[in-house]
Amino acid sequence: KMSSMDLEKLKMTGAGRAMAVLTSGGDAQGMNAAVRAVTRMGIYVGAKVYLIYEGYQGLVDGGDNIKLAHWQSVTNIIQQGGTVIGSARCKAFTTREGRLAAAFNLVKKGITNLCVCGGDGSLTGANIFRSEWSSLLDELVQKGRITDTLARQHGHLNIVGLVGSIDNDFCGTDMTIGADSALHRIMEIIDAIMTTAQRSDTVILNSGSTEPYIRLILCVFIPAYHQRTFVLEVMGRHCGYLALVSALASGADWLLIPEAPPQEGWEDCMCSRLEGSRITGSRLNIIIIAEGAIDRNGKPITSTYVKDLVVQRLGYDTRVTVLGHVQRGGTPSAFDRVLSSKLGMEAVIALLEATPDTPACAIGLSGNRAVRLPLMECVEMTKLVQTAMNEKRFDEAVKLRGGSFENNWNIYKLLAFEKPIQSGSNFSLAILNVGAPAAGMNAAVRSAARLALAQGHKVYAVQDGFQGLANGELFEMEWHSVAGWTGQGGSLLGTKRTLPNKHMEKIVETIIKFNISALLVIGGFEGYAGVLQLFEARSHYDELCIPMCVIPATISNNVPGTDFSLGADTAVNAAMEGCDKIKQSASGTKRRVFVVETMGGFCGYLATCTGIAVGADAAYIFEDPFNIHDLKTNVEHLTEKMKKDVQRGLVLRNENCHENYTTDFIHRLYSSEGKGIFDCRVNVLGHLQQGGAPSPFDRNFGTKLGVKATQWISERLTENFRQGRVIANSPDTACVLGLNRKVISFIPVTELKDVTDFEHRMPKVQWWFNLRPMLKMLAKYQTSFCEYVPGEIEHVTRPCGVD
Repeated sequence: KMSSMDLEKLKMTGAGRAMAVLTSGGDAQGMNAAVRAVTRMGIYVGAKVYLIYEGYQGLVDGGDNIKLAHWQSVTNIIQQGGTVIGSARCKAFTTREGRLAAAFNLVKKGITNLCVCGGDGSLTGANIFRSEWSSLLDELVQKGRITDTLARQHGHLNIVGLVGSIDNDFCGTDMTIGADSALHRIMEIIDAIMTTAQRSDTVILNSGSTEPYIRLILCVFIPAYHQRTFVLEVMGRHCGYLALVSALASGADWLLIPEAPPQEGWEDCMCSRLEGSRITGSRLNIIIIAEGAIDRNGKPITSTYVKDLVVQRLGYDTRVTVLGHVQRGGTPSAFDRVLSSKLGMEAVIALLEATPDTPACAIGLSGNRAVRLPLMECVEMTKLVQTAMNEKRFDEAVKLRGGSFENNWNIYKLLAFEKPIQSGSNFSLAILNVGAPAAGMNAAVRSAARLALAQGHKVYAVQDGFQGLANGELFEMEWHSVAGWTGQGGSLLGTKRTLPNKHMEKIVETIIKFNISALLVIGGFEGYAGVLQLFEARSHYDELCIPMCVIPATISNNVPGTDFSLGADTAVNAAMEGCDKIKQSASGTKRRVFVVETMGGFCGYLATCTGIAVGADAAYIFEDPFNIHDLKTNVEHLTEKMKKDVQRGLVLRNENCHENYTTDFIHRLYSSEGKGIFDCRVNVLGHLQQGGAPSPFDRNFGTKLGVKATQWISERLTENFRQGRVIANSPDTACVLGLNRKVISFIPVTELKDVTDFEHRMPKVQWWFNLRPMLKMLAKYQTSFCEYVPGEIEHVTRPCGVD
């Protein structure tokens, strides 16, 4: 890590230096955010930044394809899909003559720092270009095209790669630019298909009775008179990531990916499974197939073949939908915008720090941090996956994709294919949602319930959180009780903020009555606080000596013990989409500034991440104290921007960021100080941030956490079963299940007390606070450079991914 002094010096080292950015290969959503971040960060540190249009072709052709950028060159592009500077396949660059022309065009502009955003082919080409740079300059000198002095001044080319690929097929990074957005497009299509095809095979009945044992949700399956099957072909010629995550996030009935071809006789198994789902009441079957799917002999499995198979054997009405380039289209997701911004800024720092001895690097993501990776090591590791598949070492290919890919594959097989075992375990698990509704809760309930049933446990669903537990509002769940829950927003079990302290005796009575062996609480800060209260009450009630696990689920992302909570990603996307529309509403009007209020309680995660994703000018949060002088400085900053070519401004305010500087106060302040220069409007996003279908991340994350929680609970039940009952009284039997960096871990609720601010209901230290300097720098605020946290340097010794 660099010292504060080193970072401040680095801020000025860009002076007199020139760098360029290009996008190459297939376009991916988020590339524009990366171009914006590289451009603005480069200008921020004092460098000249050039935009290279049409990828390597523009580099070879030169001329107007290489343009000097200024701050406004990348204004209002962060929400656009594709790449505004263009991307083209270039055969010329694969030749020596083409690279010679490219070198000449760069040297003419004084450019010796190049950031390339593309796939492994584009990055490999960049590395070849770098390795040949000296000899290319020597040849240009020999041909009299440049002087020897000019060649010496530009004797080394620094290369940094950003991986733009919707397939997420590059080893060394957890996610590539564009993959999350592609999943959004896929899930939108799947949700639309499910809506039109399934109609109403499940009826939810609610008697409205006040009697707890009557007021249950009853799932009544209507016989399927018209069975329909949809075969969805998604991109992935060599990598099945998109198909795998979409299948996991949608609960697809069958999945075909290139890394894990089906066993011989798979056709019989697939048809048997489809028929089985019809018998249990489902009208709709979803089959997801990657375009590169193959059988064990390497023969392609096409979507047409799968369709004909279903029609011939089962006679189902079967349709094929090939998503194609739809997956590359549309606006980038919030994750891709934040990821691209983070990686783009880090690319500039890496270029400024590079020396002639520094190997070319790629900027990747490890957990929630940017990392610098040896470019060619990552490329070689990526190639090993294809080699393993070519040699039919498919199990190894899955492992080489990384821990996250392998984990996704195993969980999908577990939840979609395996049947519940027949013998009971004598254990029972109660699942409840606590706090405000959050997207992803239902996905976690589904996976937890199904795995518990598969392990032979009895599973009870609790309505309305701890209050429902106290009132005995429980019903037993079966395998198909949770069918279709993954894509449902909100909380189908119902949820309340009630804490258990006031109802402890009744809760204990319910535990005794239903012989509950373990509790799984899916919720926000109240979920954590509630389990902590139950743990502390163990000294008074032996019945509470049972395993208890909290899965964090809240849009505020304020639960201690985890970097991410279920629902936060969906909420950021909802807030981002709202802000995009608000900004668009000012198109063609006079200069205007919007003050937008977000939710989040006292936690500023939602406001900060949304601010980065929409390119906000400021985001006021409780954790980053501000005063009237700061507000005045921000108004003056916006006023100066509005005097130039900027038409719109956006300011976000977390709902509890300050007790006196309310949303109305800030609106009035901006309106008064900006009078005659811009007008001001206020918007409160409100509960739209809690609504909507879960994002692919929250569906996948919830599914994973539900499985991990159930596995942990089953282990604790077995370990603590003695004398005919479960006696779990140690601190490590009441835990929060969290994701920290990229490791899923269980942390005792008692250990988290010291790191928790109970007054403001959030952790005392939050990792995302390091994103704040990025937001300020990209909005052109002069902030202390030492606040920026640079990326770490990693070596590719093993595949990356969430463990």
